[in-house]
Parts: sequence; C-alpha cells; structure tokens
Amino acid sequence: MNQAVWRERLVLYALLTSLTALSIDALLPALRLIEAELPPTAMLDQHHVVSLFIFGMVFGELCLGPISDAMGRKPALVGGLVLYGCGTLICLWAGSLEWLILGRILQGAGVSGPKIATRAMIRDQYQGDAMARVMSFLFTLFILVPMVAPAVGQWIAGSFGWRMIFGGYLVTALLLGGWLALRHPETLTPERRVPLSVRRLGRNAFRILGCARVSLLIVATGLVFGAQLTFLSLAADVFADVYGITHGFPYLFAGLAAGIGLASFLNGRLVQRFGSDAMARAGFIGLTLSGATMTSAALVSQGHPPLWLFLSAGFAAFFAIGILFGNLNAMAMLDLGQVAGLGASLIASLSSLVATGVALAASAFYAGTVTPMGSAILCTGAAALLLSEIAARRPRRAPVPAQ
Repeated sequence: MNQAVWRERLVLYALLTSLTALSIDALLPALRLIEAELPPTAMLDQHHVVSLFIFGMVFGELCLGPISDAMGRKPALVGGLVLYGCGTLICLWAGSLEWLILGRILQGAGVSGPKIATRAMIRDQYQGDAMARVMSFLFTLFILVPMVAPAVGQWIAGSFGWRMIFGGYLVTALLLGGWLALRHPETLTPERRVPLSVRRLGRNAFRILGCARVSLLIVATGLVFGAQLTFLSLAADVFADVYGITHGFPYLFAGLAAGIGLASFLNGRLVQRFGSDAMARAGFIGLTLSGATMTSAALVSQGHPPLWLFLSAGFAAFFAIGILFGNLNAMAMLDLGQVAGLGASLIASLSSLVATGVALAASAFYAGTVTPMGSAILCTGAAALLLSEIAARRPRRAPVPAQ
C-alpha cells in the first residue's frame, strides 16, 4: 500500500469513527434551543436527546458486529450510515420531541456501523506496530472532537438554527458513505466470513456472559460510561441554570474534555509499568473522589458550588474516565479468546445499556442544581470500584473458544 492510499484511508477512518462523538457533542449547546421549540412532555425532555441516542447504540452494536463478520465490512458500514441518515432526516423535520428522540434512537443504532466496521477494517489490514500507529492517529481525533464539536454546533445553531446541525450530520454521512463506496475495497474476503447463526451466537453469548469476571467488568464499564453520559446530558443546563453561562459553554467544555486526552496520554506511558488493574483502581478512586467533592460542595451551597470548584471536580472526573476506558475494555477482553468479536459487541452494547439507565435516572432528578450530576458520579464511581474489586478476586479461566 503506497503512502497516498495509506493517508487517504487514515483520514476516512478518522472521520468515520468521529461520527459518534460528533453526533453527541455538537448538539450539546443546542439542547436549550430544542427545549424552547419542542416542549418537554410528561415522559421526555431535552436530556433524552443525548441519553437515548446511546440507547440506540445498544441495538446497533449488538447486531452490526455479527453482520460485518457474515456479509463484509462495507455492507455493514454503509447499512449503518443509511440507517443513521434516516434517523437524521426524522430529526431534521421533527415536529415534536417524540419524533426527534425517535430519530436520535435510529441515529444511535446506525452510527454503530461506522464505529464497529471501521475497527474491523483496521484489524483486517494491520497488525502489530502498524495497527498501533493507525489507532494512535484515530485516538488523537477522539481527543480533539469533544473539544471542537460544541463550538461548531453553537455556531451552526446560532447562525442557521438548531435543525441545521442535523443537516450537517446528513451531509457528513452522505459524503462518507460515497467516499467509502467509491474508494475503499472490501477488507474481509469471502473465505474468512462467518455465516450468521442465531443459535451459535446465542450459545457463545451465553458462555461469554457466564464468565463472572467479564459480566462484572461490563457493568463496571457501563457505570463509568454512565457517569460521562450524565455529565454530557446535564452539562449545558448546569452551566446555564447554575452559572448563567451559555455562549462560553463550548470553551469551558473543551477544557474539561482535555482531561480525557491528558489521562489517555499518561495512561499509555504508565500502564506497562503499573499494569491495567492498578491503573483502573486509581481511576475508580479518582472518579469516586471527584463525585464526592462535587456532591459535598453542592450540598453545602444549596446545589450551587463555586464555578472553579465545579470545573476542578469535572476535570478530575473526565481525567479518571480517560484512565478507565482503555483499561476496562482491555481487562474485560482478556478472557474472550476466539469469541473476541462477539465479546466486543456485547461489551459495547450492554455497557451502553447500563450507561443509558444511569443517565436517565440522574436527569430525572435534575432541578437546576449540580447535586444530581455529582451524586451520579459519586455513586457510579463507588459501585464500579466495588464490582472491579470483586472481579479481580474471581479466578481467571481459559479463554472462551468459539462453538
């Protein structure tokens, strides 16, 4: 593969994998505009625009992985983009909050295609140092998108209205789908494909989840993701209601999101020295302490702690989450053996389901204070620490073979 082709594929992979973060973060500054135009109902409010997008990913992550193994990476990826585009069109023309959230659920299901199939394409083509080089480039984008996307979303919403954010999503999906279809070959050859068998998938899934260590770590991962999703769901309202900050929100959020990037950078240097178990334990303790700090400050200030303290605790929480994500996924994958592909889909899907439940519960208690956010971070950090300690004491078993 020549350098020009290699660079083109890197850019395509980076854009495809960034679609998930872009679909969440660019919309955060527009949530209050959406609330003004599409009033909340007894069951739904603007916080669900974020959390139920992740709920849609539960189904996409569970289904599109096996489809990409059976039919090829391109059909799964393009199919996901088509579903994402359909959901985006519903959001673009939604006349009520119910229709908007239906579109967001479809977007979440569809975006799992690019997320899963892109990783599989990379695994098909690269190994060892070459794969590490590609993943390093992609991770750089993961750090940048949460820092830049809210500012872009705020500019679009302020200049053209919040619906045009979805117009941007639609154009992006069309361009990426066309680019992939015209310029990228299929990476999974027919002889390497695995026929779809619901019975076989069910049997292997049961055996994966029958491993207590894996199941405990899936729930712990979901709790950590739930802490992040709670922050994302409530952040725009907290900055506006508690601190009177609207236009400056994207810039403060970018500073908080930098905590994940810094943590990931340091984790890559420290994990080989201390091990993933020790790094994860430090991350859980840090997440719990940041939640305790935020909650305590909220309780003694009637839910309105000083901005500097809220930002400090938020940065610490994001830093802890950055430490945790890579280590938790690696720890959960250790026992999967030949069913790593299905296992990865189960980890992503079920942890997204847990995270959605956490965010929905926290947002239900939001009443214009920091307290629900801090309490959610504290509780998820402490519960995930407990589950990870129980998992660490479970005996390791031989990697699960495929059946």
